[in-house]
Amino acid sequence: MSLAEIRAVPKVLLHDHLDGGLRPATVIDLARECGYDRLPSHDVEELTSWLRRGASRGHLNLYLDAFQHTVAVMQTPEALTRVAAECAEDLAADGVVYAEVRFAPELHVAAGLTPDEVVAAVLEGFRIGSAGRGITVYALLTAMRTAARSLEIAELAVRHRDEGVVGFDIAGAEAGSPPSRHLDAFQFVARENFHITIHAGEGFGLPSIWEALQWCGAERLGHGVRIVDDIQISAGGTATLGRLASYVRDRRIPLEMCPTSNVQTGAATSIDAHPMRLLRQLSFRVTVNTDNRLMSGVTLSSEFQLLSEAFGYGWRDLEWLTINAMKSAFAHFDERLRIIDTVIKPGFATARAASDAVVRMAGPGT
Repeated sequence: MSLAEIRAVPKVLLHDHLDGGLRPATVIDLARECGYDRLPSHDVEELTSWLRRGASRGHLNLYLDAFQHTVAVMQTPEALTRVAAECAEDLAADGVVYAEVRFAPELHVAAGLTPDEVVAAVLEGFRIGSAGRGITVYALLTAMRTAARSLEIAELAVRHRDEGVVGFDIAGAEAGSPPSRHLDAFQFVARENFHITIHAGEGFGLPSIWEALQWCGAERLGHGVRIVDDIQISAGGTATLGRLASYVRDRRIPLEMCPTSNVQTGAATSIDAHPMRLLRQLSFRVTVNTDNRLMSGVTLSSEFQLLSEAFGYGWRDLEWLTINAMKSAFAHFDERLRIIDTVIKPGFATARAASDAVVRMAGPGT
């Protein structure tokens, strides 16, 4: 499967950070407009290289360093709306038909915006960028786990739930900042019958996943790579699941995995050795995501192509992963079902038919 073929099929994205997906040229433009003078370079290619090089240092905390520059230029309504609109445009151009894009409002108030103004500007951008492009983009509001504003952000998310916000998340350096520190925020979200996804099992192991699920009520796990630590493989290749891994699989808890990012942060040693292969074989609810398109230098299509090359995935595997993601979305059930039945399944059926036609034309022995 070529990148162009994969780009043409409908895809679903659940884990993508707004401040990690800017166009490099936009970063430079916005820096000039707001007077930000700390960019490593004002050349598009050099800046792109710097941001991607900084992300590949093998540790989550180092990976996060690059965000100081993108966040710095996202402090006005105009900048936020532009970045959000371009995000929707870029995802649509990559064949994404449904996306939940997350951002932390508390990181965009340095120039005097209120959190409500931040959310309004981003949602306006999503509306502008998605108009007429066959994509639906919703927002997830993220609180920084190393700060103390999670309840405020949770209330903000619920306040904007009818305008395009579909859930609440916490993110940031995972080690030393367990999700249970933000229990009041998660309890508020649960009482409001709203949705929770939590970054867990990326920079820290099983205890973080356990707290996210059993204390904080996570419906999805952001990354969740380290659930593999609770799976033992015998010399004969038989997998034995521990109690937490069994719980995650039995309850069909979605894992928002981001292959390239997981390698860059040290959560996985390589694409070939990524736990996704095993978790897919064991029928966990695995989904494929980008995390930070700018820093990781990826699109959702390129991530699918990597997995196809590494694991031998074909169209049915990619369709399975895509339907997993749509089933796991925070959109209402009827919207999820409509997209699966009228967009995803027909799109992949067309791709398979075209592939089969090529094989038939090539003839036997090819």
